[in-house]
Amino acid sequence: MIVCKRIYEPPSPKDGYRVLVDRLWPRGVKRENAAIDEWLKELAPSNELRRLATADPSRWSEFEQRYRAELAQPHLQPLLDRLSQTAKSGTVTLLFAKRDEQHNNAVVLKAVLDARR
Repeated sequence: MIVCKRIYEPPSPKDGYRVLVDRLWPRGVKRENAAIDEWLKELAPSNELRRLATADPSRWSEFEQRYRAELAQPHLQPLLDRLSQTAKSGTVTLLFAKRDEQHNNAVVLKAVLDARR
């Protein structure tokens, strides 16, 4: 199972394998308190896309389309395969910092991973 969660929410045993999927470390979160198992910056949107997503929410569909194209790059496939496999044996929680819980890169990444399973 794959779930998305803001990194600012307290960790839970139900989270399973916790993966930060943002390019930048979240403000105000101490690394020792983050309780992450892995930080996959490689799966985060490019800096250009990250700025697009935060600057103009009305361009969400453009962001989603372009981010999916970034995730389709061959060098990212082993990471996506590994996360998908990990989710088959337990919960994978994709952690993100953005306040908007419906329009963020973790939601798109989850959809991509769900389609692989």
